Amino acid sequence: MARLLKPPTPLDLLSGEQSVFLAGSIEMGQAIDWQASMAAALDDLPVAVLNPRRDQWDSSWEQSVHHPPFRGQVEWELDALERATIIAIYFAPDTQAPISLLELGLFARSGKVIVCCPSRYWRRGNVEIVCARFGLPMVDDLPALTAAVRERILSKAG
Repeated sequence: MARLLKPPTPLDLLSGEQSVFLAGSIEMGQAIDWQASMAAALDDLPVAVLNPRRDQWDSSWEQSVHHPPFRGQVEWELDALERATIIAIYFAPDTQAPISLLELGLFARSGKVIVCCPSRYWRRGNVEIVCARFGLPMVDDLPALTAAVRERILSKAG
């Protein structure tokens, strides 16, 4: 029932369709593919899952506004973050996830963020303070994040 959209697929969201953007640790080789697990856990719900983990990522891409594939990836993510009705952010303990910290800062005031920040994450204190300041729900593990996202989707469905 859920629809999965990944870059570079166009963000063709249906009118009134709920969507969840899976922000958080991706760092290849350090972060588990938690996005795939979350997408599978939401598969029975009427939601578009916006997963930024690109299937054909090329780590040799120049990280520059002047490199079209890289710029396209970043713009896809920014568009998806803006259009999502829910943003789930996971800070994996063995990663730094600087882009996820940036995304938290950009969307903390939006009212659509749910955060998962395990106790071993290197900047947990900063994340806790931002969540407290802006009234964002924060959980400690992926099962709790999944439950919180499901609950938010179901509370808005119907």
